[in-house]
Amino acid sequence: MTPLGRLLRYAQPHRSRIALAATYSVLNKLFDLAPPLLIGLAVDTVVEQETSFLGSVGVTDPSAQLTVIAILTVIVWGLESLFEYLFQVGWRNLAQTLQHELRLDAYRHIQRLGMGWYAERSTGGLLAILNDDVNQLERFLDGGANDLIQVATTCLTVGAVFFWVSPTVAMLAVLPVPVILIGSFRFQSLIAPRYAAVRQRAAEVSGQLANNLSGIETIKAFVAEEREVGRIEGLSDDYRTANRLAIRLSSAFSPLIRMVIVVGFTATLLVGGWLALAGTIAVGSYSVLVFLTQRLLWPLTKIGQTFDLYQRAMASTSRILDLLDTPITEADGAVVAPRQAATIRFEALQFAYPGRDPILHDVDIEVPAGKTVAVVGPTGAGKSSLVRLLLRLYDPQQGRVTLGGTDLRDLQLGSLRGAMGLVSQHVFLFDGTVLDNLRYGAPSATREEVEAAARAAEAHDFIEALPQGYDTPIGERGQKLSGGQRQRLALARALLPDPPILVLDEATSAVDNETEAAIQRSLAKATVGRTSLVIAHRLSTVRNADHIVVLNAGRVVEQGPHDDLLALGGTYARLWAVQTGSLAA
Repeated sequence: MTPLGRLLRYAQPHRSRIALAATYSVLNKLFDLAPPLLIGLAVDTVVEQETSFLGSVGVTDPSAQLTVIAILTVIVWGLESLFEYLFQVGWRNLAQTLQHELRLDAYRHIQRLGMGWYAERSTGGLLAILNDDVNQLERFLDGGANDLIQVATTCLTVGAVFFWVSPTVAMLAVLPVPVILIGSFRFQSLIAPRYAAVRQRAAEVSGQLANNLSGIETIKAFVAEEREVGRIEGLSDDYRTANRLAIRLSSAFSPLIRMVIVVGFTATLLVGGWLALAGTIAVGSYSVLVFLTQRLLWPLTKIGQTFDLYQRAMASTSRILDLLDTPITEADGAVVAPRQAATIRFEALQFAYPGRDPILHDVDIEVPAGKTVAVVGPTGAGKSSLVRLLLRLYDPQQGRVTLGGTDLRDLQLGSLRGAMGLVSQHVFLFDGTVLDNLRYGAPSATREEVEAAARAAEAHDFIEALPQGYDTPIGERGQKLSGGQRQRLALARALLPDPPILVLDEATSAVDNETEAAIQRSLAKATVGRTSLVIAHRLSTVRNADHIVVLNAGRVVEQGPHDDLLALGGTYARLWAVQTGSLAA
């Protein structure tokens, strides 16, 4: 299906609004074409007087005829202005509505796509679709759609009048039209791939800019500012080159069409004049033909610009609708997850990220209801992958993960994730106040409940010391706070909804010893009565866990309480010795 067909299918709920706006466009153009007819009537009245066209319909006095023409002129101009207002309001509001719905639907859709899909895309590329491409379509609907409808209306209306007045002149006047239309379609086929390349280059520039702005601290730390300017310069130059190729072709269209048009206009001027001199057609009719030829042919000089805008919009439409057509891989189950502490089981798991070798092999782990189980091991052992599987950001290739005996794939995603409080190694805070961020998982929480969660995370005191307390803005990603403060806010945010399951993924890996001790005190209280899965690199943070599982190269190599694992003298004992300084790394 063509991009336009796909867009019309998407916009089907608005077909009545589209039809109404199109009707206003047609009526506006019909009244816009009426003044040449009125000029013809006026010329006919002055030349023929009582025997003019108006005289033949009962208005014989020339002065009365001119009065009638004046009244008709006011009415025609008034109606033309009215319908111009109506079509502008109709198309522009429709453009805003479709822009809003496309952006919202696209954003809603990408939130439901699996993390494997995100791994293959850049943030900047997605932003280019959600902003630039959606805006490009809006620009076409604002004016281009009306232009196409009015050109078609002009061709049909003027063609009908021409054949009524003089078929001979009509044939000459419309002679350039097939050439223009064939040229326009040929132009579309040539320009479409060039604009697709332009949109792709725009996405690449947007993606690199988004990446660089996110990593500005690293860029500065490695004194790589000029290197990154060079990278952006290269991508921007590719974008400029792609645009230059499109501009070269699109700019040639209008001048070529103009030269074709002048043939039709000149033919009408000459042949119509000869027929008027010979008395074959009336002088008023000749005036109508001359003015309508201009109304017919000169607007076609802009059809290249309209098609240019159309092709840009269709290239963007394809990218937006391709995104919306991406299959949802994050399937939603039917069973509601339990809202109490329940047993978690990882059963015979085998898992690999897309396009990579398996990272987990035959993993069996049980986290009993209300207990704390820690998973430790060297970097790359697969610890954090367990968290992603538990949150169903990914699904295993073999085996399954269950909660309360139910496969996670059978649970409603919202209820599953709503039953868990996550504190990640990489804390993400939103631009806003402390209060906004704490309430992120529980928007309806009272101020008292928020403060209670903050106290449980030992965050209340430092929050109160901020310039505006809980109403202090923390900046994008919480950049106005220290790492330890961000970590404590993340813990408070996770505790506020009172989740029955607590998931801690390297929650203290990036904080100092004092902050770690504070967080550990908070966690000791927070995990009571909750099913808790703790992923840790620092073994000192999990020594009091009910059960410890040791992963190495994606396999469970040891498990048991801290003291039992030390007594084994295996992987856990060696890691403990290295971290406590009793054995050199």
